[in-house]
Amino acid sequence: MTSDDLSRPGRSRSIETFAALDAEQVEAVLALLSEAARTDGQQAVSEQGRLQLRGGEREGVSHLLLTLDGELVGYAQLEDTDPVEAPAGELVVHPAHRGHGHGRALGSALLAASGKRLRVWAHGGHPAARHLAQVLGLTLFRELRQMRRSLEDMELPEPVLPENVTVRTFVPGEDDAAWLRVNAAAFAHHPEQGSLTQRDLDDRKAEPWFDPAGFFLAFHGDRLAGFHWTKVHAEEQLGEVYVVGVAPDAQGGGLGKALTTIGLNHLRAQGLPTAMLYVDADNKAAVAVYEGLGFTTHEVDLMYRSET
Repeated sequence: MTSDDLSRPGRSRSIETFAALDAEQVEAVLALLSEAARTDGQQAVSEQGRLQLRGGEREGVSHLLLTLDGELVGYAQLEDTDPVEAPAGELVVHPAHRGHGHGRALGSALLAASGKRLRVWAHGGHPAARHLAQVLGLTLFRELRQMRRSLEDMELPEPVLPENVTVRTFVPGEDDAAWLRVNAAAFAHHPEQGSLTQRDLDDRKAEPWFDPAGFFLAFHGDRLAGFHWTKVHAEEQLGEVYVVGVAPDAQGGGLGKALTTIGLNHLRAQGLPTAMLYVDADNKAAVAVYEGLGFTTHEVDLMYRSET
């Protein structure tokens, strides 16, 4: 999320809302996101949001394009798919057009579209984003930490799996349904991860980074008990603990730690110098596990919400 103040005089600003974007619009939004990321040091729209740009209409997802004399200078996305939580938004303004009220205009449009019941991400937690949240009357309620550690000096113990648990890698098409069930159960409390659908999984399997050799499944007999999905950011030479999940009835036995170790060893074997992960700051147990594995906070993403 980025902040702006007053529109440049003599120019025409408009905001249009779309249920789906055509190929030309998608290309323009992706170019805008890339330019902003070069300036800001991180993406202004999450991976899920970027995936939702493509592939046509998605239930509950809308796209807001802000143009200035026909030129795309701002983008926002609103996702209203959670039956309990308020709709979630993300927004960005082109670096060359900041400071002219476009961020406030997009934020106000998101508030109006959500009926003033809104959650908004500020990736990186920059001061401008904090200011915009204040201007829009939003309050901070969630902190997502990105943690990192070196893989080059990593010394991890051999993973100790619970009794009668075996680990193999993911088989696309064969393991989809079982993974979706366990992911939903393990992250029932998590508004983004726990709501992933087959379409969301297919989107990720179609990405260039997807590698089933780095997607580990733990079985107790023939029942999926947990998983560790790793990801490689090739350009940054960065390995990610993408998501670790354990079925509720298999938690507390050390399976999550064992799977985390297996995935980290896999990333190190790829010759990657650094590993990263995301974890909610209020998930004290997970933070403690990762700190025990040598991870420290690298940056934070902040989520703000309206009071209504």
